[in-house]
Amino acid sequence: MRLIPMLFRTPLLLGLLILSGCDAHEKRQTQQGQIQSRGALRVGTLYHPLHYFLRDGQEEGLDYELARLFADSLAVDLTMVPAYSLDELFSLLDTGKVDMLAAGLTITPQRRQQYRFGPSYYDIAQTLVYRKGSSRPRDPGQIEGEIRVLAGSSQAESLHQLQQELPGLHWETRRDTDEEDLLRQVSEGRADHTLVTDVMLARTQRYYPNIDAAFTLGESLPVAWMLDRRADDSLLGQMLTFFAQQQDAGTLARLNEKYFGHVQSFDYVDTRTFLRRTETILPSYQPLFERYAGELDWRLLAAVSYQESHWDPLARSYTGVRGMMMLTEDTARQVGVSDRLDPEQSIRGGARYLASLMDRLPDAIPEDERIWFALAAYNIGLGHLLDARRLTRLRDQDPDSWTAVKENLPLLHQPKWYSKTRYGYARGRETQQFVKKIRQYYQSLQWQDKPGTDPGLTAQHENLPAEPES
Repeated sequence: MRLIPMLFRTPLLLGLLILSGCDAHEKRQTQQGQIQSRGALRVGTLYHPLHYFLRDGQEEGLDYELARLFADSLAVDLTMVPAYSLDELFSLLDTGKVDMLAAGLTITPQRRQQYRFGPSYYDIAQTLVYRKGSSRPRDPGQIEGEIRVLAGSSQAESLHQLQQELPGLHWETRRDTDEEDLLRQVSEGRADHTLVTDVMLARTQRYYPNIDAAFTLGESLPVAWMLDRRADDSLLGQMLTFFAQQQDAGTLARLNEKYFGHVQSFDYVDTRTFLRRTETILPSYQPLFERYAGELDWRLLAAVSYQESHWDPLARSYTGVRGMMMLTEDTARQVGVSDRLDPEQSIRGGARYLASLMDRLPDAIPEDERIWFALAAYNIGLGHLLDARRLTRLRDQDPDSWTAVKENLPLLHQPKWYSKTRYGYARGRETQQFVKKIRQYYQSLQWQDKPGTDPGLTAQHENLPAEPES
């Protein structure tokens, strides 16, 4: 804010200043003021499973959820403006068509010269990707062939810097594609390498299991929202306050769990088997999952069934549970199942049981996390799950947060802790893995079921290497 010079002291001059300042005030309105006058926050983004996408007509994505909360904090509507490339995305901000960008953009030295950034809300590592069965480079000096990256990406910036040290490095930028397509090109042998974020690789390996990380290039990079450098500090200041509030409220931890809590621990053999069974076995049972899913997504019900029985209607565990949904005799009676080995009865009963667990959970659990608590109860029993919540509270953590509760489930193994519970010992670590695996299978089924899935994917799965490289 500029101070009024001391010479403007007379009433006449002061009056003229006030009158002439009316129009000037409109012109000098802060960025936050302009947004609130407009009644909408315009956010540029990219179509991406982490940033912004549409599922069944509903907007989803980590950046979308945060941007929606940020717009609420400004008391305005949210308008997401998707772009189809990084060049187009940056142009939206440069030409004033959006107020900010929220698309998993990393903070780099080159970008800092042109733009401003809000606080970081997660970090990524740039990862070189190769195809299993080909030579794996251990460092940049061992890279053979060409690297494909997105034009305008932080990966392109990193390779440009690396080329100063390694003049023989071969790489090219692509403008007509995205990270997932670059990974597909490597998977199909149409590209030697690509450089993508570790998060994107971890998610995409479940669709293309014959790609893997060769090494990480450089240090981790922070991800943040981007602002026009020419703008004033008003929106940035509000952004700093907003992220601090979301951190204190546990919102960032909840969203981190939702979008990143299940993407680690890639299992090549398991993923390859799962993808093949989605083509050979799942079509026979998909109508039953769709019929009995109720308010649940049928793909989630199918993921539970795969984790339980690998879609084998005659499956049996050492504890005596049976069938597609692995029901105990007591549970089967509760949900009206007379023959646990009948696929239709088992799927119908498993769906009813899971829905009943959702209904019996405490109301304080957030709606978008109730399903993970219910799945844990499906595996370990509702009583043991409630014990885990009590232990979480004893440790001064949030019993309504899946992130906190899942970390405390293994305490049910330890006498020091299960002696404090009502239901005693339970295999909590197995339940941790149970929920994580279902989330991974569910993500894969969502991807396979999306419109526009490559019809050549089936053929690709049939040509996977026989064994993972050690």
